[in-house]
Amino acid sequence: MMSGETKTVIKGNSSKYVKLNVGGTLHYTTIGTLTKQDTMLRAMFSGRMEVLTDSEGWILIDRSGKYFGQVLNFLRDGTIPLPETRRELMELLAEAKYYLVQDLVVLVEAAVKNMDHTVELVCKVPLITSHKEEQLLLTTSTKPVVKLICNRHNNKYSYTSNSDDNLLKNLELFDKLSLRFNRRVLFVKDVIGSNEICCWSFYGHGSKIAEVCCTSIVYGTDKKHTKVEFPEARIFEETLNVLLYENRESRPDEGLMQATRGYADVHHSYHSDEEVEEKLDRKDRMRRK
Repeated sequence: MMSGETKTVIKGNSSKYVKLNVGGTLHYTTIGTLTKQDTMLRAMFSGRMEVLTDSEGWILIDRSGKYFGQVLNFLRDGTIPLPETRRELMELLAEAKYYLVQDLVVLVEAAVKNMDHTVELVCKVPLITSHKEEQLLLTTSTKPVVKLICNRHNNKYSYTSNSDDNLLKNLELFDKLSLRFNRRVLFVKDVIGSNEICCWSFYGHGSKIAEVCCTSIVYGTDKKHTKVEFPEARIFEETLNVLLYENRESRPDEGLMQATRGYADVHHSYHSDEEVEEKLDRKDRMRRK
């Protein structure tokens, strides 16, 4: 024992308050709470065991104090909000087992088991069903937003020969980008929107900062046709530009904006997966400098 520390037996009625120092975290509670269930704490504070106190009367418990407050709240109420991560649940479980709070052990073990059998959805892409829903997503998202309108049925003319293929390429690129950047950008699909057939919109800090429309009308000898393009390089560039809007507390750096502008004028041919990955890596490294 250190100087000033003594061992003593704690006795008193259930309404008596005691001071606890658990790994440097201070708590003030009643003997009634500590002895409410058949736990190690009941043994410590019912007079059956000696406890260590310092010169100021704080009862010393050599454990981490991170979850002791939750243990106390469980003894008070019989339930507590549980941590959301597996690591925190396991840390709480270790404390519950140490203090022999069996009901809390059962509760946490059930939560861990349920988490182990739950598949976490890594990439979520909302489908916009109304203008009101779109505005709510834009104003509440903490991430920049990329929206794709892809509604083939909006067309009232025949398509040019490559248009169907380009529609699919736009959808494939949207899926590829959403998988790569889903943790940093909110990707949404608009399947009811305007009269647009294929159009990309890019939002930062709740405001539209760019748009890439992929459709145009061409005139044949006898009638009009709808042409769908696949401006891949421009879409890459604008997607990387919205990453500059990740921090809502500050405006994007103009130097970084210029650093991402290098591929807008390249041809719009379709690339292999390896070429797409190489281009994204190169542009993302440039953006981070």
